[in-house]
Amino acid sequence: MTTALVGTAFGSAGAYLIGRALQGAVFGVDATNPTTYVAVVAMLLGAALIACVVPARRAAGVDPMVALRQD
Repeated sequence: MTTALVGTAFGSAGAYLIGRALQGAVFGVDATNPTTYVAVVAMLLGAALIACVVPARRAAGVDPMVALRQD
């Protein structure tokens, strides 16, 4: 999750800067809409959380001795 948080922070900052730079080219649309940024960040972090938790829960259910004997 740390990697996802750092990537989201850098990506959000980059998207904000690019949005500000291109704001003149997008007519009638606010390129720095905070609601959109929050929704996208929440969706990406939710997907990253699910991608981290599901394999970790499956791995936690395996007996370590059984896993070591199979390798």
